[in-house]
Amino acid sequence: MPSTTSIRIDQELYNQAKTDAAIEHRTIAGQVEYWAKVGRTALDNPDLPVSFITEALASLAEPREQSTPFIPRSRQT
Repeated sequence: MPSTTSIRIDQELYNQAKTDAAIEHRTIAGQVEYWAKVGRTALDNPDLPVSFITEALASLAEPREQSTPFIPRSRQT
């Protein structure tokens, strides 16, 4: 189990995280962590659209057994 650390954040940010967490079925901490991952990835890759980053993070979170392998059209019969 990962270790945890408490931090102080602005009440408005907390309220936004609480609202979005409920919509996305995450904990409030999970929502803030998600935002941090998206923001960090966006800063590391400024040429990528945020929508691409969020979709890529979502695909990485999916269990491998539920994924469909990519097969190029040139190899499909």
